[in-house]
Amino acid sequence: MERLKFLLSFFFRYFHTLRYLKPLQIYRRIWFCIVKPKLDESPAPPIRKSLEMLRPLARRRPSLLNAYTFKFLNQSGALDVLGWERFDETDLRSKLWRYNQHYFDDLNADNAADRKIWHLALLQRWVAENVQSSGLGWDPYPTSLRIVNWVKWQSEGNVLPEVCVQSLAVQTRWLTQRIEWHILGNHLFANAKALIFAGLFFCGKEADRWLSQGLSIIVAELPEQVLLDGANFELSPMYHVVFLEDLLDLINLAQAFPGVIPCADIESWREFAQRMLRWLDGMTHPDGEVAFFNDAVIGSAPNPAEVFAYASRLGLKFDRVVTKITHFADSGYIRLASSEVLLLIDVAQVGPDYLPGHAHADTLSFELSLFGKRVFVNGGTSEYVAGHIRQVERGTASHNTVVVNGENSSEVWAGFRVARRAYPFDLVIEENPDSVFISCAHDGYSRLKCMPIHRRTWEFSDSRLVISDQIVGDFECAVAYFHVHPDMKISVDASGGWVLVMEGQKISVSVEVGDPKWSSSYFAPEFGCRLRTQCLEVALGSEGARVCIEWSSIE
Repeated sequence: MERLKFLLSFFFRYFHTLRYLKPLQIYRRIWFCIVKPKLDESPAPPIRKSLEMLRPLARRRPSLLNAYTFKFLNQSGALDVLGWERFDETDLRSKLWRYNQHYFDDLNADNAADRKIWHLALLQRWVAENVQSSGLGWDPYPTSLRIVNWVKWQSEGNVLPEVCVQSLAVQTRWLTQRIEWHILGNHLFANAKALIFAGLFFCGKEADRWLSQGLSIIVAELPEQVLLDGANFELSPMYHVVFLEDLLDLINLAQAFPGVIPCADIESWREFAQRMLRWLDGMTHPDGEVAFFNDAVIGSAPNPAEVFAYASRLGLKFDRVVTKITHFADSGYIRLASSEVLLLIDVAQVGPDYLPGHAHADTLSFELSLFGKRVFVNGGTSEYVAGHIRQVERGTASHNTVVVNGENSSEVWAGFRVARRAYPFDLVIEENPDSVFISCAHDGYSRLKCMPIHRRTWEFSDSRLVISDQIVGDFECAVAYFHVHPDMKISVDASGGWVLVMEGQKISVSVEVGDPKWSSSYFAPEFGCRLRTQCLEVALGSEGARVCIEWSSIE
């Protein structure tokens, strides 16, 4: 009987995962596994002459420690020891770490010119040691990023060795046969960007075909992947930055080769970028970094300030978010702000139904910054390896929201999969002279017995936030989680509540309804980094739960 239950659970999980996919994704997945094109090593096309230099790019952290030692995901390793691929069971580095080896992001990172000699050696070594098309480095996504980084490097005044120019053409031909139609989303956009970069780097009929193919994908995908409020449709602030940088890079390169790409296309790119810049501005905390909804970390993409400066160098302007309340209705996030407070609320779907790979079960969660510091945080993302940590970090209990009957609000599983998922509904936003009232519910737990519904309200003013939770319908147990940033010092208040103290400010937390307790939890601000922190757990009874957060300066 237990085996039968397991098999049925397995079947339904797959069914509820696959049923959202587009037919194109299923067909292309089969095609991708069956068709194995060969490398075309015919001579590279001529290099196109650029009329202008690229404007200075958005910079990342350096990842090359010396000539052949990398540091990715807060873990270092020497190429002479590790090679380019996983080669035995003792190598515990993740696939993402290995992918980073093949990106060549360091070519265009901070102070890259200081490492030019290392870069030249590494470029030629990659070509010499990656002659087969079967390794991780030839997967379409790292191939796309590598093509772009190599072209950027040359376009900033460096000279690619001849073997690298030839390899660049071979890689592009390979990529045209490995476009990620089975994944879509940011992977497909990265493929198209690489084709445009290669199509502008080279000239002639072959390069024109690459350019045309890339442009056709971009034209089709931009209205799909950028929502009307400016958000990237995968609803990860981190991937929003990555996508926005891609778009800015396209604008930059097009301006360096005037007259090649139609002006109407470039103007369209600029309009999309301006919308994306405004959304990023609204979803950035006072510390200058992105919010942690869905897969999001610090350090994997350029920070927002770097992106805003890059956009400015390209002549892009946008309306900053200055209103007290901003509802990004298309993506499903709400921003409430005053001089001392930033509250970000998630009333969004987990992402596009056919592409929820970076989704977390975080519906109706929130993040709160006070006096320029993060106070209540979602748990973040430390790794992409399918397993216990990945499952926990995507789970509802790692976010500032409610778990019912020990289940996740959306069925996240296997690293990048989601079966049945939560949909928010009944959103109400009421703005009063001195406060804002927000209410929303979601149906993520309706798959459970008695089909319970989670409803949450936020009552916000300049010095007070009250969060109330109610479960409509029968349930066995329900717990609201409030994860505190590791920098917060917690002490017991004389009234029976708690005080969070930081640099002269006082934050009071009290539970007016519900059964509270403190527990240990984790906060993952970067890949490869998990910090211990504390979490307030409030068990809901028949009357739900009500938590009050108040703040003031200490005189």
